[in-house]
Amino acid sequence: MAGRINDDDVKAVRDAVPIDSVVSEYLQLRNAGGGNLKGLCPFHDEKSPSFQVSPSKGLFHCFGCQEGGDTIAFVMKIDHLSFSETVERLAAKAGITLRYEEGGYNPGHQRGERIRLIEAHKIAAEFYAAQLDSPEAEIGRKFLAERGFDQAAAEHFGVGYSPAGWDHLTRFLRGKGFSDKELIVSGLSQEGRRGPIDRFRGRLMWPIRDVGGEIVGFGARRLREDDNGPKYLNTPETPVYKKSQVLYGVDLAKKEIAKTSRAVVVEGYTDVMACHLAGVTTAIATCGTAFGGEHIKILRRLLMDNGSARVIFTFDGDAAGQKAALRAFEDDQKFAAETYIAIAPDGMDPCELRLAKGDDAVVDLVEPRTPLFEFALRQIVNRYDLDTPAGRAAALDEAAPVVAKIKNVSSQHEVAVQLAGLVGILDTQFVVRRVAQIARWQRGGGKDQGGPQRGDGRRQQRSYGEVQAPSGPAGPALNLRSPAHRTERELLKLALQYPALVSPAFDAYGTDEFTAPPYAAVRQCIQDAGGADGAPADYLDAVREAAPDDTVRALVTELAVETVFAKTVDEVYAGAQLVQVRLRAVDRRIRDVQGTLARLGAHGDPERLAAVQNELWVLTQYGQSLRNHGAAAL
Repeated sequence: MAGRINDDDVKAVRDAVPIDSVVSEYLQLRNAGGGNLKGLCPFHDEKSPSFQVSPSKGLFHCFGCQEGGDTIAFVMKIDHLSFSETVERLAAKAGITLRYEEGGYNPGHQRGERIRLIEAHKIAAEFYAAQLDSPEAEIGRKFLAERGFDQAAAEHFGVGYSPAGWDHLTRFLRGKGFSDKELIVSGLSQEGRRGPIDRFRGRLMWPIRDVGGEIVGFGARRLREDDNGPKYLNTPETPVYKKSQVLYGVDLAKKEIAKTSRAVVVEGYTDVMACHLAGVTTAIATCGTAFGGEHIKILRRLLMDNGSARVIFTFDGDAAGQKAALRAFEDDQKFAAETYIAIAPDGMDPCELRLAKGDDAVVDLVEPRTPLFEFALRQIVNRYDLDTPAGRAAALDEAAPVVAKIKNVSSQHEVAVQLAGLVGILDTQFVVRRVAQIARWQRGGGKDQGGPQRGDGRRQQRSYGEVQAPSGPAGPALNLRSPAHRTERELLKLALQYPALVSPAFDAYGTDEFTAPPYAAVRQCIQDAGGADGAPADYLDAVREAAPDDTVRALVTELAVETVFAKTVDEVYAGAQLVQVRLRAVDRRIRDVQGTLARLGAHGDPERLAAVQNELWVLTQYGQSLRNHGAAAL
């Protein structure tokens, strides 16, 4: 049975791997102010970045979906790993040898499934790459050479060769300690009549990596006429390989995509190679499936949807390529980026174009030429005889619903005007009204209904100030329009991020001074962790550990990452927050005491009456002192 990883080793791993370096492997991060970074959340769809990372605290938090935590929590969530698998993976990255407290270290049994499958793929890639130099692989080397790829290109992309025998790789991986079950689950082997055999045999092999750069699968190209399998054979769906969620070349292209806010989508492995070698290092491709919603999510996180972001599709000019372009246009609205299509002369793909006309021709090809929507509409319209009224009407009937799917009303109007020109209808306003009518019908689920809409056709969203409280502690929803809630939130952020600025006064504050129950719960966590005064290096970890449940822990993380509102965070600002929270607490208590006095009346118990009157006098004086002297009166 796997042993428990030593707590000190877990802490060492957490400290050794910077959270921003890990997160930036999956999405583009930009400066958010206050030492924080921001990007599009990888855990939910969003139009603007609400995902923040605090490198100094080693924490992340999404203000949209409330996911948050440290480096380990991020990797667990995004790669669907267990805690131990994540620590092992990060430890390998940091070069840390882990100790296990129950039983000895046994790599073969203690490493998680994903770790084992990734390692099997890594070893398989090395095996295939070595086989490319074998005499048998001459046919593969010839294939590459005919397409303009030399040995250096093959090494750069990790291209290899799978021997034609039945079980060369299977036996090799068995010798490395992998079980038959692991080989079958990985997709590297498949069941044969007498046990596992190699899935890929006699083919040219391309390793497929995820955004983090780990090999999760392979694409295999048929080389021989007697191979009755498909032209391209990919790894089947496995625990680590989902073809709808991987993009070939993204590990090589991601930095340039993030830097230039530009991505080029091509159709195959050799097209990616040709583009990169020609200098178009933002090229990526799907792996045996159509470009879809999951691929868009990957690109959006890298592009971060800024106004200049561009995605260029280079589909072939044949019927299949045109069909793929129309499919891409259906998902176009999921991008905030502008989308274009580039088709080479004579319908050549980038690999063929590079061979025929050189690197410069590939670079010129992907300079944005035709907006994707225009190309898609032309493909529809060109199927009809536009010289006749019936043909123009039929073209409009098919194209108008496509335009109606454009969510932004201004863009929809502009494209509708262009559609009128493409079809040859002089009355552009008729086309605009027709598209708008279909758009209303689509939004109404088939019923032509209006109703208040935003300018971009979406339903009205909740305003920024109406922030829903996390579930957990009972009480009213947090409302940042409430001065009390806003100030309490600021004070807690200061206590978590700048504990020295609010110490020692903060530790004297009771949980009842925080009117929102979720904030009171965070205040209790700080108290249970030993308080803000003299906070140790692991202060934030201690506060998070003190949380009674995941909801409160998520709020602690959120407050520890969220930027403080002030441009200058100093003792003056911290003192103002301390005074405001205390003053509101004093005023609330004064109101309570005044209510008690009213209930006692003139004929109440004299001693009780005197005590209440004395408390009221003390509170009133204290409140006045806070107003006159600020933090000095605390």
